[in-house]
Amino acid sequence: MQINNSEEVFYTIALTRMTGFNQAMALQLYQSLGSGKAVYEQRQDLGNWDEALRRAAAEMEFIEKNGIQALTLNDAAYPQRLKECADAPIILYYKGVADLNRQHVINIVGTRHCTTYGQDLVRRFVSDLRRMCPDVLIVSGLAYGIDICAHRQALTEGYETVGVLAHGLDQIYPPRHRDTAVEMVRQGGLLTEYMSQTQALPNNFRQRNRIVAGMSDATILVESAYKGGGLITCRIAQEYGRDVFAFPGAVGAPYSEGCNRMIRNNTAALITSAQDFVEEMRWSERGKMEEVRGKMVEGELFVELTEEEEQVVTVLRKTNDLQLNMIAVQTNIPIGQLTALLFSLEMKGVVRPLAGGVYHLLS
Repeated sequence: MQINNSEEVFYTIALTRMTGFNQAMALQLYQSLGSGKAVYEQRQDLGNWDEALRRAAAEMEFIEKNGIQALTLNDAAYPQRLKECADAPIILYYKGVADLNRQHVINIVGTRHCTTYGQDLVRRFVSDLRRMCPDVLIVSGLAYGIDICAHRQALTEGYETVGVLAHGLDQIYPPRHRDTAVEMVRQGGLLTEYMSQTQALPNNFRQRNRIVAGMSDATILVESAYKGGGLITCRIAQEYGRDVFAFPGAVGAPYSEGCNRMIRNNTAALITSAQDFVEEMRWSERGKMEEVRGKMVEGELFVELTEEEEQVVTVLRKTNDLQLNMIAVQTNIPIGQLTALLFSLEMKGVVRPLAGGVYHLLS
């Protein structure tokens, strides 16, 4: 039986109230039973739902009045990269126009006390990236420093940009960034897991960093002191298996210590330009592969496959979007050899890697 979307949103909002700050419990219940409404119908010994339902009704009125989208895990518009993460929010509140599942999504983070050096790096990086890869969504946290610099440069270059907030959509923090936030709603968007009337508490900023990291293909650290929120985002991105990059800075510069340490410890790849980044991500090669795939569809090009490559393609034809280890099990090909085969198929324009070690067969 299909569940009405507004009904599902209503019960999912209520579920977040019933589980409080226990994200793991909310996600486990949602995934095990399949929907917020199913959790409500089975009650699950969570207690009396009356207050949670009243609060959910008020929030429904707020989001409808303000043109906000509520995206549950089952919604196709929910960021699919984030959905793969073990601590994904069961609902997100979104106001904007950008596709959160754009082909390329990156986040740019760093210190709130950025220097002229950091600002210049952001401007040059975003400007050059725009020329090389026009289809990129740029994500950050709307905070002072590198965050707001990244958002504003994205807007200047014609990129869509999304700010992930640590509070509800009934406010903007910091207030000084309100004008930029309004512009972002028209050329990107604002995203949060928090209901209206939620204040910007310190722990909320740490929580929102997982959304910034989880919805992106890669994290780019521009400037960071020895400790900082940008480093937290980088660590989470690594835990999610995402690519992490950092710009180096002068030895001894306070707001380059974090970047230099990550590069030294091999926890971030060193980049000095957008060109470095595009080459590391192999986005230019993927663009060529899409061109090859188009010719394959039109019958202009015949791609020869080896016997082992055919095995992989056969498995993906039966069940597309499989993780590397599942392909290995079904083909009985060792992981090392399989990785080389998948790279070869990627170069031939036959498969495309997705986040989380998943491979997609291009039809």
